[in-house]
Amino acid sequence: METVRWGIIGVGDVTEVKSGPGFQQAQGSELVAVMRRTGAKAADYAARHGVPKWYDDADELIHDDEVDAVYVATPPDSHRDYAIRVLEAGKPVYVEKPMARTARECIQMNEAAGRAGLPLFVAYYRRAMPRFQTVRRLLADGAIGDVQAVTIRHLRPADSVQGEKVPWRLRPEVSGGGHFVDLASHTLDLLDYLVGPVTHVTGRATNRAGSGAAEDLVGAVFEYESGAVGTGLWCFAAGENLDEVQIVGSGGTLSFSVFDEQPLELRTGGSRRSIPAPYPSTVQEPLIQSVVDELLGSGHCPSTGVSALRTARVVDTILAAHRAAHGVTLNQ
Repeated sequence: METVRWGIIGVGDVTEVKSGPGFQQAQGSELVAVMRRTGAKAADYAARHGVPKWYDDADELIHDDEVDAVYVATPPDSHRDYAIRVLEAGKPVYVEKPMARTARECIQMNEAAGRAGLPLFVAYYRRAMPRFQTVRRLLADGAIGDVQAVTIRHLRPADSVQGEKVPWRLRPEVSGGGHFVDLASHTLDLLDYLVGPVTHVTGRATNRAGSGAAEDLVGAVFEYESGAVGTGLWCFAAGENLDEVQIVGSGGTLSFSVFDEQPLELRTGGSRRSIPAPYPSTVQEPLIQSVVDELLGSGHCPSTGVSALRTARVVDTILAAHRAAHGVTLNQ
């Protein structure tokens, strides 16, 4: 195989700019088919993006002989089902994040990949972005010495929900939780990549805005495999916007935003250094390129079902009591 021919299941908003064009931009990659349950919307997407085929039935796309690999970009409640169907059809799969609603669903997906002998990739795309490769290099080069601690603060105002129409990201039965699952999973997974796996976590989640079962205030304490410790505060009913991670080392501190593009800040010996680190135009393209390279035998993707499962386990542990208190039952 010289070119990976991709099909996409679920061409919603995330595929318009963040991911979809990446399958056309990556070297050795081609987007040949898309699927959406509403055929007219699938046809419209295909026409606008120059994709030769469209479907309104997922199985038709999965079993298309001209589709080599499939990207699942639906909401999380269908990730497990679609991923397993793709793998059982003998094709590699790339799944949007979070990998699934719970760690148990992630395990079932990994088991299916093992049975099929095929790779399962997850779209925690920050692992491959140049911005965070810069962070990784700084840490590896000892720019702040030995990593001692991590602090996470992510604040944003509450969503304005009109009437009974609650966005799917705030419906735990669909997404697995609220903004913590959707957004904090990115940060937790990135720190797994930068600092190492979490070996112990405790946390508490609650809903302060009173808008359903989705968590909007979360606090957590972690211990990493390296011995470093971490704390996190996520408030999605705050009076301001703030997104900051600080990695504290024996010789300095490195601060950065996970979701914004402002420069990294390196503080050592009383001095401050600002390091530009912009986002690429198509944020998922670097990770998609790594997936294509691995499928073609010339590279390695840093975001897999195995690494994403670790993040899912951390999220599950933090949310366990909150889910139980609100009667959220997801493992079926």
